[in-house]
This record gives sequence, C-alpha cells and structure tokens, in this order.
Amino acid sequence: MADAPVPKNQTPDYKLFSFQDFNLISGIHLSDEVEQIKNWAIRDSDVFLLTYPKSGTTWLKQILTMIEAKGDITATSNQMVLETIPWIEVLHDKEKFTTAASPRIRSSHLPYKLLPRDLTKKRGKVIYVARNPKDVLVSYFHFHNCAVMLETPKDFNDFFEKFMQGKVFASNWFEHIKSWYLHRHEMDHLYVTYEEMIQDLRAVVERICCFLGKDLSSSEMDNVVMHSTFENMSNNSSVNYKRLPETLLNHQKGAFMRKGTVGNWKKHFTVAQSERFDLMFQEEMKNVPLSFVWDIKDLSV
Repeated sequence: MADAPVPKNQTPDYKLFSFQDFNLISGIHLSDEVEQIKNWAIRDSDVFLLTYPKSGTTWLKQILTMIEAKGDITATSNQMVLETIPWIEVLHDKEKFTTAASPRIRSSHLPYKLLPRDLTKKRGKVIYVARNPKDVLVSYFHFHNCAVMLETPKDFNDFFEKFMQGKVFASNWFEHIKSWYLHRHEMDHLYVTYEEMIQDLRAVVERICCFLGKDLSSSEMDNVVMHSTFENMSNNSSVNYKRLPETLLNHQKGAFMRKGTVGNWKKHFTVAQSERFDLMFQEEMKNVPLSFVWDIKDLSV
C-alpha cells in the first residue's frame, strides 16, 4: 500500500472508493488494473503474502526476504522490504510482475475474489497472516494518524465505528479473513498468526521454510530468526519505513513499527466497545473454526 508512486509536482488526491464492495484508495489503486489481476498468469514458484492491514505484513515480508537470502542481511540492505516484496494492487505493477524473475514474491491486502484465478488451480503458494482483530483495530488507528494516504481519524471512538462498519481501506476485517480461510482448500495455502510469531518465531520460520521447500542450515535459520525479531526490525531502515518520504508517511506523528505485542487493545477499548466487539466476533465467526489469542499473558513466551 505504502509504495505507490507519487506524481511529481502534485499531491495525490487520496480518497476511499469502493470496487466490487471492497474499499481501495484513489491515487494508490485503479479499479481497471485491480480487475485485471484475476487474469494474471501464475507460475508454480510464485508466492503471495495475503493480509488484512496491520496484521504482520511487514514482519512476514522480512521473514520471506531473509529466507530467500538464507539469512544474509546484506543481500537486501539497499532495498526496503516493500520494494523487495511489492504490492500487486498498486498502480502499474502488472508489467513488473510479468517480467520479474522467479521466484516472484508479492504481497496483497485484496480479498479472495480479486486475486488471480490461477491460484485456485494450485499454482503458486499463498501465505495468509492473521492477527487478533482488536489489536488490528488499534494498530490501524495509529497508522491512520501518520499515513498520508489514509484519513486522519477524529479520535479513537470515531475510528472504532468506521472499522466496525468496514468503512476503511480493505473494508470489513471479518469478510476479509473469511474470504481467504473458507477457500483455503482451493489453494496451496499456509495460515499463520501474528501471535504465533511472537510466541515462537523460529517455529513459524521453520513452518514457512517447509511450506516453501526451502532447506536452510541451522546457522542460516538462526540468522533469519535474528534479523526478523521486532527489535532488530525496528532498528533496520530497510524494514521500519523510516526511508519513506513525508509525502507518504508523517514520521512526526508516529512510528510505523510501534509495539509488536499482544493485547494493546486493552489500553484503548472501553468495556462497552470490547463487549460490542465480542458479540460481533461471535456472530460473524460462528461458522469459522478460528480462534485468537487476545492477551500476551495467554502466550508462553
């Protein structure tokens, strides 16, 4: 999302717009181009990282980048992870995708219905990363305060209402995760959670390597894990987005990488908001066999 081109000598008019009942951003996305993604030809070696915003996308990008580099941090030090693993839905990405060498590793916030149909033919691989939605909401709220392409919320209560109604980029969290999880059997699919990465990062890296068919030595695996910790990523300008220009991210209003924990929602939600969210979660997810960790104390870390 954040690596969209900025026209010279003018500020893009960033506004939400709906395309096939999914919210995109003008100046970042074009509906005609997003529509064509469904027809893209997929190679067996392609890897797609799918997330709802603020669910651990950059973390997984770093992990995938380090796996590909066999833990060599110098291999990609001249590029930000959003350049190493770009978004497929941003303006004018098709030609870059078509001509890129294999393996093509790409990320997306798009729902299942807008991704390449070839994925349902078991071509390519899909990694979906999920995070407990209360923490997603809080992280997304803070991101809205510093991301130039997103509307600055009046306050947390205002953003809470918009998130609950799906009036944000990427629309409704519940619909997004359900659209991917309920179709997972159609694809070569791996489901990972943000909380699992906090609990046992090495185990998650090993699962991803197994899924991708990557055989790393013990020392290479050690380096992948080391360079993918929250602390090291926070201090790595290739990952922490501090290289992004002020036209995209206002660094004075907040850091892209904030907490890297579980349960921060408790410092923002009122009791009423938490109860209301719980009721909505129970209703929306009643037929989806997924559970989440809501508090860091529930993890053995």
